[in-house]
Amino acid sequence: MSFSDFQLADHHGALAYALGLGLTLVLASLLTPARWWRRPTARGLVILGSGAWAFGALLLHFLAAAPQPIAAASRLADAPAQQASILLPVAGRRYRVHRDLNVRDAAGVASARRAVVPAGSLVTTTGIRDGDWWQIRYDGAGAAGVGWASSLWLRRAAEQ
Repeated sequence: MSFSDFQLADHHGALAYALGLGLTLVLASLLTPARWWRRPTARGLVILGSGAWAFGALLLHFLAAAPQPIAAASRLADAPAQQASILLPVAGRRYRVHRDLNVRDAAGVASARRAVVPAGSLVTTTGIRDGDWWQIRYDGAGAAGVGWASSLWLRRAAEQ
């Protein structure tokens, strides 16, 4: 759970207990004699405190039950990510280079360029990745080796 989730949970709790206090005040004004509220008493404090606690807890219970459909929706949102995992580099899978491809010593554009593989060439993945950067085996510009390339420039071998 992140820090913002805790803040959100605290916000819902404060709102639930504030609504519980408001509901308690309305019900107390309708259901108790007016003379009970002319001056502060221990009885009034107990009624307000216990009513706010009871109604606030009840509201929190219903708020806690509400996120269940959201959790189901998040599982549905994960479905594209699961389908995308099929496209992650698998050791030995071949890809066609979409445009001239810079092969680098490490993942990232700040790394030194090792070679340039011409568009249309085939490369093979090692199965290792770092974000959008995949480690590949290449035969380009007369040199063969292993390096890192952006997956954005790779297409499955069958694609044009």
